[in-house]
Amino acid sequence: MKVVHLSSPGGLEKLRVDNEDEPGTPGAGEIRVRIHASSLNFHDYGVVSGRMPTEDGRIPMSDGAGVVEAVGEGVTEFRTGDHVVSTFFPQWLDGPARVADFTTTPGDGVDGYAREQVVRPATWFTHAPEGYSHAEAATLTTAGLTAWRALVVNGGLKAGDTVLTLGTGGVSVFALQFARMMGARVISTSSSDEKRDRLLELGAEHTINYKDDEEWGATVRKLTDGRGVDHVIEVGGPGTLPQSIDAVRIGGHIALIGVLTGREGEIPTARLMAKQARLQGLIVGSRAHQQAMVRAINATGVKPVLDRSFALEEIADAFNHEIAGKHFAKIILEY
Repeated sequence: MKVVHLSSPGGLEKLRVDNEDEPGTPGAGEIRVRIHASSLNFHDYGVVSGRMPTEDGRIPMSDGAGVVEAVGEGVTEFRTGDHVVSTFFPQWLDGPARVADFTTTPGDGVDGYAREQVVRPATWFTHAPEGYSHAEAATLTTAGLTAWRALVVNGGLKAGDTVLTLGTGGVSVFALQFARMMGARVISTSSSDEKRDRLLELGAEHTINYKDDEEWGATVRKLTDGRGVDHVIEVGGPGTLPQSIDAVRIGGHIALIGVLTGREGEIPTARLMAKQARLQGLIVGSRAHQQAMVRAINATGVKPVLDRSFALEEIADAFNHEIAGKHFAKIILEY
């Protein structure tokens, strides 16, 4: 089978495609999955670029979707032929957050899904949504579940709420889709007028060019009659958080998801206190969260937005496409 390895200390030129023997028969509680797709995330780039060092020879990619080829003794949740998708934190099955690092995350602390076959415990996967292609299912593990947890699990999103999304990456586009799916209004930012048009097509009520309007937090308040939004999907970090605090309503919710503008910076804590807003960090979610998300998708039929697909052998090209920043939503590997 084909498998990608990353040589330490990382870098796109350190990605290589090898041939290895296929995995054997799954043991008790395990399944063998033929992986057909993965999707790129900022976290994956951090690993393959060497910014987040990992073990020499690591198999990258945290997202994996495919078909169950065989089941081990005691497995009752899955059958041969089922379409499945991986989970980001394989040991976090249910309950409150209990993971604060990536030591158990596929593609980082353990080998991931840039390979054609894998044998893993059945609990490392959930069923894929009905009618989803493998490419579509592969977008859910990281980006989809992050948006779902931010809005639904942590945010308690309800119809009539107003959501602010930043940019057009996978999490932000999923947040737009989930918010609209549940009857919420959405305001979105982007520096590209072409991407702003696409956001409007997906259901955003207003869009703001954050490069032309540096005080976009105040603009968001104007668009909400001075009230501010109920939820902010904050993917930028210190460079955008001050504007997000301006944009959120008194008592609102800011989901701190990303640090695209850096890991540290000045935060207007007095303004946050005055807003009495809840600033909550999060990293993806549990297996139970993912199962709930899949049930919601099955009930509504919402489909992810796919940007471009690459072959497994083109993994470096796929990341270069991500680095260029011209993509909209999810970049896919198919194999």
